[in-house]
Amino acid sequence: MKIAIEKHNKTVPKLSEWMEKNIHEELEEFQVPYAYQRFLPTTKMVERQMKEIKRRTLWAMVFPNEKSLLRLVSAILIEVDEQ
Repeated sequence: MKIAIEKHNKTVPKLSEWMEKNIHEELEEFQVPYAYQRFLPTTKMVERQMKEIKRRTLWAMVFPNEKSLLRLVSAILIEVDEQ
């Protein structure tokens, strides 16, 4: 885990900061016995939302600043929530 954090620290500092704070919580599910893991909620809905965000942001391609990207992603998530 430390290797991944150090690898991304130079190029994507916000990601490495997030990983340092939160990754241990995400990996806790693997400590649950395998027989019970199938009862844990899946991430398919989140993966689908991320795919939709990627599809829409690739269409726009260039964002003048971080706030404009955040506005677009927020609008996409609001639209998905309304559906």
